[in-house]
Amino acid sequence: MFLPHIALSELEDECFSKILPKVEAMFESMMKEILVQVGGLSSQNTELCTLLRNILQAMMQIIDALSTCVRHVGSFEEVPVLDTIRSLPTCILKVLRETFHHCKESEVVYCGRLSLVADLLQGLFKEAYSLQRGLLELLDRISLDSSASEEEVSDIVTVIHSLLDICSIISNLDMALHANTWKFLVKQSLKYQSLVEEHLHHGDIVTNLCDNLMASFHNSVELCEQIKHAGLQQATQSSEYKLFQKTAKMCRFFANTLVHYIKEFKFFLTKYCSCLHQIYLHIISKFAPSLYAPALPAALSEELNAAALVPMNALLLQLLPLRPFAEVVLQENLRLNAEYRLPQCLLLVSILNQLASQPDEILQLWYTGSQFSEETPRLPLYQGLFRSFRHCYTERKVPVLMSGVMMKGQAQTQVSLHHHICVHLCASVAALPPVYFSVLEHSLLEAVLQADTQTALLAADVWCFTARYGTAELCLHHVLLIARLVKTCPTECYQSFHLGLLLKRMVFLMTPNHQMELVTHYPPSDVENLSVWRHVLLRALSHDARRRVEADIISLTQEALTEWQKGGWKLGQVNKVNVVLLSLLVVVRGQSSPEEQCVLSATRIVTQLWLRMSPDQVQTQPVLQCTLQLLLSMSAILVKNFEPQVISQALECVDALVSQKCPDQLLLAALEFLSSLGKIFFPPDSQSQILPRLSSLFGVLLADRSWLLHQHALEAFSLFAEITNHEEVISQSLCVEETKTKVVNYLSKTVKAQEDVQSRLQTLKMETSVIEQHNEKLENKENVNNKPAAEAVSDTEPCPKRARQEASTEEEYSRYIQTAECALKALQALTEGEANTTAPPPQWLESRLQKLQTLITRISTASHMT
Repeated sequence: MFLPHIALSELEDECFSKILPKVEAMFESMMKEILVQVGGLSSQNTELCTLLRNILQAMMQIIDALSTCVRHVGSFEEVPVLDTIRSLPTCILKVLRETFHHCKESEVVYCGRLSLVADLLQGLFKEAYSLQRGLLELLDRISLDSSASEEEVSDIVTVIHSLLDICSIISNLDMALHANTWKFLVKQSLKYQSLVEEHLHHGDIVTNLCDNLMASFHNSVELCEQIKHAGLQQATQSSEYKLFQKTAKMCRFFANTLVHYIKEFKFFLTKYCSCLHQIYLHIISKFAPSLYAPALPAALSEELNAAALVPMNALLLQLLPLRPFAEVVLQENLRLNAEYRLPQCLLLVSILNQLASQPDEILQLWYTGSQFSEETPRLPLYQGLFRSFRHCYTERKVPVLMSGVMMKGQAQTQVSLHHHICVHLCASVAALPPVYFSVLEHSLLEAVLQADTQTALLAADVWCFTARYGTAELCLHHVLLIARLVKTCPTECYQSFHLGLLLKRMVFLMTPNHQMELVTHYPPSDVENLSVWRHVLLRALSHDARRRVEADIISLTQEALTEWQKGGWKLGQVNKVNVVLLSLLVVVRGQSSPEEQCVLSATRIVTQLWLRMSPDQVQTQPVLQCTLQLLLSMSAILVKNFEPQVISQALECVDALVSQKCPDQLLLAALEFLSSLGKIFFPPDSQSQILPRLSSLFGVLLADRSWLLHQHALEAFSLFAEITNHEEVISQSLCVEETKTKVVNYLSKTVKAQEDVQSRLQTLKMETSVIEQHNEKLENKENVNNKPAAEAVSDTEPCPKRARQEASTEEEYSRYIQTAECALKALQALTEGEANTTAPPPQWLESRLQKLQTLITRISTASHMT
């Protein structure tokens, strides 16, 4: 009644500042009175019911009066200054907060007696809704410029924080009110960004946005599952589907609002990068191809994808410049739940794709990793991606399928995770600035040298692309590097296996001249270089390089065999023979025609070895088992060139070993040889010696309880049976009914009962931890054979006495002579160095050298006598 009689400029001083604080106090006292009295509320207690209803009506009148104040201030043509109405927003926001909180908690407050006041509470909420809308419209008209006072800035900050409190209260009350309040909050934050950005509680705002995003996302997923159970045909007409659309719309709103807010205030949000990282991973984990994603109807999944998944790419783009985000994503020992491992891998792929358009400082942040000790450690992006792929064991095994890249107008196809990442890695390498190439090389090498074979294969794929995309000189440089690493690796280790696979592929990419350069750097005529050539496919080489390698290896093999024949059985000589045979196997596998000279030479060498092999020696000397394995592998290829007595000798050696426990790899080589005998028609005079033994061996190996050997035995036997002319071997091998049944089931492709999808998936998830532990053990394992005796014993049980030393072997001779040589060379360098100085050598040196000379003479004399 009296507001119209007060000028706008006098409203704050003459009215609002005096009255509104009392309004706040009165409204708060009414709320307290309700809480005190509500315990006795019942339909029989009419007096108390009337009292509480009167209080609620009085509260509505207060809200109505405040709405009148807002309408009055808004009726002026001139835009009000914030100073002239300072107390009004403060009072209204406190009243709104109390009102919305009371309505939200009404079921708890009124405890089953809500129906007695439900009509008034509904009216109270509507009045408060209307009051807030009017206040926001009024505040939207007000503008502050850069000359605004500290009090005005403080008032705006208070309004924004008060609205944030209200948002946390009304999140489950009304979707439209909730969304509109957030819109205004963010709009005001951006409108006065330069004034308020250092005063806002950015962390609270972003945390609330994240909470609301996750809540709406989870509600959408739950509604999808409810609709799926109800049936998709009725879904579009159901109330659940309409609610899903509203919830998904809120999800999209909060996702886009979060992105927008981060875009403007990203450098105030560095402490919350870990939270944003977790949200990204969680949302990705709920969509295909994640193994932890719920199975949702396709149409609903697409809507949810547009609402939550699409904005994640925009979110990622805003977070790229933040160093704390890079430190979180690329931390060295990142431990993630199983459901987040694939999302982490896909996150890194997305980052890789977006880097192409980023400035240099962002490229350096992600590509290089941490450079200085004072930095928070972070991996280079390539290294992080390979490690992340390694942890996706279950996803690789299932396998999960990704959308492939559209090429030449062809539609996208479904590809494996390996294929998907490989394509994006190669595309990144093609656009990689040269300054980061060394980082790529280090990451590729680390990935090849770790224990997980499929990760090493992925790195090898990318490495080969790099070699093809780069210059021929780069390819040569990498091949020489890999060859040097192969040469320095122990033969029996996973690093040697991975490097060998890479070398095998890289040689194909070399020019003929560079292949000859490789031969020059690592001549096959040197035994030490055979560890390199045993990994090379000879068909990858040019004609000249191939002939050179073949000739050198065959010549070296013949020399080693001659030395063995002259020197008798010695461990060192047999080991040398095994080394050269491993390379000879490469030569044999690389031949296309059995008439080639190197094939004839190899056949002659293998024949000599078979005739020298004794079953008794093979049983008692484990080193000869390795020789036998190599002979069997070569014989499977050269079998058509052998005489029957050679094959009979080979079968006799195999028979002697199959009867005892021997390594699986030896039995696998034996099966390879046995299957190749189907190509041979044996003369009648040798059939009585060969065929019964062949049947017996097949019978024993087909009955083996090891699933690996049993499977290979079935494959070898079926291959033999397809091509052999000696059909009696087939029937005689299947004398046992159980074996016969297994072979028949295998040939007829009878499939046993398979695991259902969920059981198999659960099994794979359980395998993951076992595989990871195994790989970590491989990488951390110390070679027990190289430990001192005391250390080796301490790994098992403590011994009361020192273990007896076995007789000296050639390796021990070599080790001790190398130690002596190193010491003498060091002494020589010391004496020559002192000769150029004024300091003379010690007087006792001469006598000690004479004693050493005497000792060397005794050792030499003793070795000749032996």
